[in-house]
Amino acid sequence: MIGEILKRTRLIYGYKASVLSKKLEISSSYISEIENNKKKPPLDLLEKYAAVFDMKVSTLILLSEDHDDAVRKNRTEDFVKKMMIKFIELMSKNEVDPDGQDDKKVSL
Repeated sequence: MIGEILKRTRLIYGYKASVLSKKLEISSSYISEIENNKKKPPLDLLEKYAAVFDMKVSTLILLSEDHDDAVRKNRTEDFVKKMMIKFIELMSKNEVDPDGQDDKKVSL
């Protein structure tokens, strides 16, 4: 489900839900509902997520599909490891704090 990917991506990027909610112009409780797969985000919201994470919407969707496939195959641990490696590589290339405010970030 896309909610799981959005949550993992938020955590990898180090955003608190409250900070991300301001960037997305939605409530923290709505983020929680999305991340817990109680609500599906509309396309315009996925576009906002993609912009915040500096990636394409198609990447978020592909990650979600890959995650769902890993769940079906009972290989989520491998999926998470690969995802984290990719994000670490991306972040080390950019070497930029995504929101420019370390004090509002959570540690992984």
